[in-house]
Amino acid sequence: MNLYDKIKSNTFLISGPCVIESEAMVMNLAEKISKIADDLKLTYVFKASFDKANRTSVTSFRGSGMKEGLRILQKVKDTFGLPVTTDIHESHQAEEIASVVDVLQIPAFLCRQTDLLLACGNSGRIVNVKKAQFLSGFEMKHAVKKVESTGNKQIILTERGTMFGYNNLVVDFRNIVDMKTFGYPVCMDVTHSTQKPGGLDGKSGGQREYAIYLAKAAAAVGADGFFFEVHENPDEAMSDGPNMIPLKDFKKLLEDSVMKYKS
Repeated sequence: MNLYDKIKSNTFLISGPCVIESEAMVMNLAEKISKIADDLKLTYVFKASFDKANRTSVTSFRGSGMKEGLRILQKVKDTFGLPVTTDIHESHQAEEIASVVDVLQIPAFLCRQTDLLLACGNSGRIVNVKKAQFLSGFEMKHAVKKVESTGNKQIILTERGTMFGYNNLVVDFRNIVDMKTFGYPVCMDVTHSTQKPGGLDGKSGGQREYAIYLAKAAAAVGADGFFFEVHENPDEAMSDGPNMIPLKDFKKLLEDSVMKYKS
């Protein structure tokens, strides 16, 4: 069974650190999270970004860069046999990223970028399109049609909250229900939905304590997969620390939410 068939047939987990801080950190998290996923019988895709091109401040840490990032992601695949995903920001990156990465992740702010969607579709890889903070679930049909126009129907749609005011996100769980009508797996990005974008004067804040409640609700309304950013020490992370889950708490959070409430 190929990866997309596994994603369609079983509850899936996309998880890892926000950004590649070092090879050692990535390898440690990939090993430990994969063990958690195995124990819970979840289909697992390791996630880490080599570049966070949408950081709030120009001085913020962005990542390892494409060459080094892809080398590290390839090592994750070779060492642990895991499929991997990472963010893509520009259409010209698609071919090189797809040579290593199993799932191309389109950041929410870029989900209307036609050339980017087409390039990812043409890569032949699974395309995970994150719903923009300014779109409804129904409006994501246009992103779906762009990827489908390449002949690629390996699509995941991800909910990550909607912005109704400054520095805050709200999750309308009707979006999960609406996006499922397109016939593709729908993922709940739990940790990004707890974000407070730009809320810490040059970087984003977050309220990770709400993650368990968002995961429970998403499971109850039928989300097919769950996205969590995880870190050994989130308060020391170089990106998205306030919304990431401490690794030591992650298995219990999954047990008490995804595993308990999924339909």
